[in-house]
Amino acid sequence: MDFAMSAKAADYHQRLTDFMVEHVIPAEESYDRYRLEAGRDDHTVPPVIEELKKLAKERGLWNLFLPAESGLSNLEYAPLAELTGWSMEIGPEVTNCAAPDTGNMETLHLFATPEQREQWLEPLLAGEIRSAFAMTEPAVASSDARNIETTMLRDGDDYVINGRKWWISGAADPRCTILIVMGRTNPDAASHQQQSMILVPTDTPGVSIERSLPVFGWQDQHGHCEITFDNVRVPSSNLLAEEGSGFAIAQARLGPGRIHHCMRAIGVAERALALMIDRVQKRIAFGKPLAEQGVVRESIALSRNQIDQTRLLCHKAAWTIDEHGNKSKDAQVLVAQIKAVAPKVACDVLDRAIQVHGGAGVSDDFPLARMYGWHRAMRLFDGPDEVHMRTIARAELGREKSPLAAAVTR
Repeated sequence: MDFAMSAKAADYHQRLTDFMVEHVIPAEESYDRYRLEAGRDDHTVPPVIEELKKLAKERGLWNLFLPAESGLSNLEYAPLAELTGWSMEIGPEVTNCAAPDTGNMETLHLFATPEQREQWLEPLLAGEIRSAFAMTEPAVASSDARNIETTMLRDGDDYVINGRKWWISGAADPRCTILIVMGRTNPDAASHQQQSMILVPTDTPGVSIERSLPVFGWQDQHGHCEITFDNVRVPSSNLLAEEGSGFAIAQARLGPGRIHHCMRAIGVAERALALMIDRVQKRIAFGKPLAEQGVVRESIALSRNQIDQTRLLCHKAAWTIDEHGNKSKDAQVLVAQIKAVAPKVACDVLDRAIQVHGGAGVSDDFPLARMYGWHRAMRLFDGPDEVHMRTIARAELGREKSPLAAAVTR
């Protein structure tokens, strides 16, 4: 198990670092100013995003997440995703590595027909459109996808969709033209074969975006939407794979997506630690810099320990996926581990950074509060902590005892 960067990954890492330092982080001011002037409920994309996308393409820093496009393994991509996490609202998108598009592109790459790929995957890979993934529902506990109530019933050559979804990230963005919707096609089938996924263009009659939900009062540019489907009719050719394959598609989609979120969360935690260190070296309290206070030094040391431990676990999960596949039991448990660990660590480090910034830490003068809100939400999306902890515990309880464990438990 070797986590050293390959020559190819190291080259990407240097070029992406330069791009982040020279272009992305300096663009945050323009991005934030545009969002402030546009207003809370305006979801149009700040022009600087398209400018940076063009630069990223020219520099070959595009679609890095997808091995079929970049040639990078999951382990090689991990430190690159971490770099984009330093600017969580801009970095992933301008390199075409932002959720939910990444998961949707992976889904289309794996399960779409040639016609579906031409119509939707190719423009997504080119960064010409955006997409959303509609699974979660307000009326049921969506941590158990068997609860999903949205129906997708066959009617001749069409499927008719009825239901309500929410927290559909990206759907408010005017560039979002396609939804991947998960719903129930056969309520009489076995519990894990009742669901299917289908492609629904956002301009289909009966699709209504009711609202975009803020996170801790912050309205995301792409939106986290509540959507109703009222007798929405789409052709049966829009079905992904076959009826009853919704759970299998979801597992294939969510595995890489979860680890990508975790990779980026490490970058967020690194930025929070950098801001913390800068603050405590400049701020004077009780006659000396905060950096000389013992409790502050402990916060810095603990943050460094947690970040490095999280990175190692993330890289181990990425390496395991590369070696044994996303569906292997070891990979699934490790993805559950990192998904439970990374957002919690990011929140812990952000909380300490907020504390040393005092009142400024909870204001919009620094990005800490916004980053905290997103990563607190991350403990819920793509499966809440409790679901992942249950997966980890089940694996431990079902594991065959090692000779040492057997020796001490006789």
